[in-house]
Amino acid sequence: MDKGSSVEENIKQSFLSTSGYLFEEPGNLIKQECREPAQYNSIIRSIAGGASRLSEISGKAGLETALCSTYITKLISIGVIKKEYPFREETSRKTIYTLDDSMFRFWYRFIPGCMALIQRGEANLAYEVIKPQIAAYMGGVFEEICKQYLWRKNLAKQTPLLFTDAGRWWGNNPIKKEECEVDIIAANDDEAIFAECKWTNDPVGADVLNTLIARSELVYYREKYFYLFAKTGFTESVKERAESEQNITLVEYKDM
Repeated sequence: MDKGSSVEENIKQSFLSTSGYLFEEPGNLIKQECREPAQYNSIIRSIAGGASRLSEISGKAGLETALCSTYITKLISIGVIKKEYPFREETSRKTIYTLDDSMFRFWYRFIPGCMALIQRGEANLAYEVIKPQIAAYMGGVFEEICKQYLWRKNLAKQTPLLFTDAGRWWGNNPIKKEECEVDIIAANDDEAIFAECKWTNDPVGADVLNTLIARSELVYYREKYFYLFAKTGFTESVKERAESEQNITLVEYKDM
């Protein structure tokens, strides 16, 4: 990737040209590492398309569950897929699978649908198809960036607590009777940071902070701190609240 070029130019040069460095990279890696690459590709496409539980993945890929599980184990071993549990809840009932490799995640989400355009040399048109979806794609990427930021601050002893683990959490809200999620929980035995990451063009408002605080009540820790990460800043009401309450920290992307 060329740091001197824009995101758009990097995508066009690396992915949207048949001579691009990354155009054939995922397929070549799967061919080198796996027998029956078509089966593995169908699993990766299923996850890139939104399937996360084994039953969903096997159904979309058209594979028996046991066979699909075997293929997934192989993909985990080569770093393409990762198994996730809610933070500190390693139960098979809540297991999901996601793409661990960012290049694979991007390629399988965008390139197959644009293949005909790319093969006709229409990189500009292919990018026009991809462009409206990039902000949504960046949501998950931004969460990972924020988690890395927290770890860096933690190791430098610049967080309100010294945490020993960090991850995503999801579970049922018994009051609202719906599943909810916290982007990041970073905790030790009895203290935790709860973080929400928003990659949007609008400033993050009080509703996001209030939702995060409410969801923190679903997970017990003696002391709780709250971080909001935002692409484009925060509303005045959120800034005022962060100034008056010492357990709230606001971080803009430009400051990371």
